[in-house]
Amino acid sequence: MAIEVGAKLEGKVTGITHFGAFVDLSGGVTGLVHISEIADNYVKDVKDHLKLEDVVKVKVINVDKDGKIGLSIKQAIDRPEGQPAPQQREPRAGGFNRGGGGGGGGQDRGGRPFKSSSGKAPYGKPSFEDKMSRFLKDSEERISSLKKNTEGKRGGRGAKRV
Repeated sequence: MAIEVGAKLEGKVTGITHFGAFVDLSGGVTGLVHISEIADNYVKDVKDHLKLEDVVKVKVINVDKDGKIGLSIKQAIDRPEGQPAPQQREPRAGGFNRGGGGGGGGQDRGGRPFKSSSGKAPYGKPSFEDKMSRFLKDSEERISSLKKNTEGKRGGRGAKRV
């Protein structure tokens, strides 16, 4: 039987590695399910999702010239038409978002709400001056904190400086 791209087959897990799982298809043909193709959500450890001798349904996603077969478990799942696959990851709150609208709207990178110079939260985006003053304030606080924590640590091994 020839293995074709797009075919959905059943196979048995014969090996598990940190980067994926080897699945034995019919006739001694073995393919690899990469860790990114095991589940719709983030997979930290393959062993959390698969065990040796598990029978899994896989979809053939590629066949190399040298005979290597790429498989996917998450693409083999039949979903009703119009239902998209769940997103790989949720955007983190407070993350750097250029698109506007995401990240909680009206928050800086640390998740704190923006304040204008008048002390009121703005309706739209903060002005450039507000952003600069916020940055300078935060920067000065970080530098003073670093200086406080490193002043007594110079010199090392008890040697006195002259």
